[in-house]
Amino acid sequence: MAHYLIGDLQGCNSAFAQLLAKIDFSPSRDTVFVLGDLVNRGQDSLAVLERLMHYGDAARCLLGNHDLNLLAIAYGVRQPHRKDTLTQILQSPRLPVLIHWLRQQRLAMLHSLDAPENAKNPQASELLMVHAGVLPAWTATKTIALAAEVETILRDANETDLREFFQHMYGDTPTEWHDGLTGPARLRVIVNALTRLRFCSADGEMEFASKDNLHAIPAGYLPWFDVPSRATKDITVAFGHWSTLGWLNRPDVLALDGGCVWGGCLNALRLGESGSLDGELKHELIHVDCEQSQKPS
Repeated sequence: MAHYLIGDLQGCNSAFAQLLAKIDFSPSRDTVFVLGDLVNRGQDSLAVLERLMHYGDAARCLLGNHDLNLLAIAYGVRQPHRKDTLTQILQSPRLPVLIHWLRQQRLAMLHSLDAPENAKNPQASELLMVHAGVLPAWTATKTIALAAEVETILRDANETDLREFFQHMYGDTPTEWHDGLTGPARLRVIVNALTRLRFCSADGEMEFASKDNLHAIPAGYLPWFDVPSRATKDITVAFGHWSTLGWLNRPDVLALDGGCVWGGCLNALRLGESGSLDGELKHELIHVDCEQSQKPS
């Protein structure tokens, strides 16, 4: 039995199939955690969704910004962008089934790693998974609780309330989290942090204009995972979303977006198991090269 983290699929079903074959994935034995952006920009988003649905509990998926975009379009709140490749899904006779399945997926997950008994850092046996990032003030427990506020709406709200949620979901403000936030502003900050965040200030003010790598950090900001006071620094946070960042392997951070849709690679990380003599979990990175489906802007 193996557990894998997989980076952004973005509708690249052929690369996904190749990767699953390379890791010898069996849904009766293994589990894949897909870190959001299941659809869009690639050429076969419909096949990706059908494949993930077919795997049942063996595929545990996060929602990314592109997945929320699909839901907003499906509920008539947003028009497709010229680069969106969602037509097959939107015209599928199975659209209601696909949308229902997407609405059941998560915005954050917490997974216990099988840490060795002699682990040097027992707290690092927890793995927090998000699509984009975590604000500095949020602990893992708080992140899961805040994600659940949005998940409950996506899962349980009626069609009218869902439309209202998506109508208020878009926007860059508020840029900071406060416990006293309520209503649409509160939900927007949660969504933005979990599905869009790359850079923020030391005080947690989010910045959304920059999409570059660590060599082009906007003045006054840091990568969210490098904020010194980050409340999740003592656990491991795995995320996707940031293709220009590339593979990042630190005790506190695992970045998995290999930019498959841009002609990069699709990554799977086999999570380590106990038994290491030195008390460290040994993860194994496996990847396949991808054909370019989109050219970066």
